[in-house]
Amino acid sequence: MKIASAAGANASRAVRLTTIVAMLAMWAAGPATAGAEPLDPAAAARFARLALECVHREYPNHLSHTLASDADARPPRELSPAFYGCFDWHSSVHGHWLLARLARSYPNEPFAAAARAALDETLTPEHIAGEAAYFRAAGRASFERPYGLAWLLMLDAELRVWDDPDARRWAATLEPLEGEVISRVGRWLPQLAYPIRIGEHNQTAFAFGLMLDYAAVRGDAPLRALLLAKSRQFYARDRACPLGYEPSGEDFLSPCLAEADLMRRVLAGRDYARWLGAFLPQIPARPDVPWLAPAIVTDRSDPKLAHLDGLNLSRAWMLEGIAAALPPADPRGAVLRAAARAHRAAALPAVTGEHYEGGHWLGTFATYLVTGGGAPLRQSPQ
Repeated sequence: MKIASAAGANASRAVRLTTIVAMLAMWAAGPATAGAEPLDPAAAARFARLALECVHREYPNHLSHTLASDADARPPRELSPAFYGCFDWHSSVHGHWLLARLARSYPNEPFAAAARAALDETLTPEHIAGEAAYFRAAGRASFERPYGLAWLLMLDAELRVWDDPDARRWAATLEPLEGEVISRVGRWLPQLAYPIRIGEHNQTAFAFGLMLDYAAVRGDAPLRALLLAKSRQFYARDRACPLGYEPSGEDFLSPCLAEADLMRRVLAGRDYARWLGAFLPQIPARPDVPWLAPAIVTDRSDPKLAHLDGLNLSRAWMLEGIAAALPPADPRGAVLRAAARAHRAAALPAVTGEHYEGGHWLGTFATYLVTGGGAPLRQSPQ
């Protein structure tokens, strides 16, 4: 019995070592999602071009702006001197995240220099001071909450893990606005009594996931504890999510899948597998059973109908994240990965920039998907 136990222990250690080596190899290759094809540099250049064409393009512009007097009727570049482009504030912020992500991941590609120049033009002390002042003005307590705030934190996290002197300077420059965001998130979460379950910007599950990833990078234990507590309060007892009701006509986030993707960050191993079984019991045990078809996009020139391209992209990365959190032998993993592949195939060819209605933001969702945005952030190779 002792010999058998020792052999079993050695086998277990070997399995763990093999897993660790595989993970290190995956991370060393770059931030791509496990099991996904590496991002082709030409595709990376296409996504970078979409952001480069909009981060300093002021018009058209959709403002979420409360006027307290005539003095507040000002152009976007004066209201938000850093993030006035890409049609709206949050798209500008995550467009800058896209540029940082791709410049970090592909430093020798031709687009990297243009991406760095755009980041340098935006992230100046004067611009960020103006953004922080806008946040502090009366009547803006809910500005860009939670979606834009979460992406601002992700931009900061991306800069923090980039081993580059310019990135360190940009991250330091961003600190006053980062502090404003953390402060208001810290005030808001204790007062939030209920989750927000819609398929658009206000959804809490998606924002919580991004914020938890940021907290891990920054080592922000109080923020992480607050997010974990709220996630358990809101979602741990959820059962039988009505995935059949999705999508709504203007969704770009799945309420059910985003919650499951968040909870893989909260629960682990068998606890997560059991929770998922109760939450999404409709996941079949075989990948050849149809259960989640990609959304149909009827008009990509319509800004709301184009949301459904974003839904297919976000569904794909959420399905991949959920599958990766399950035990290797769990048959649902293959089912989830097959559905993710179908959503990838439906969505990625549509990220062209033909229509500005989608071009100003879909590049970020495509980049988040193909570079494994939901995987642990790591520092760039030195």
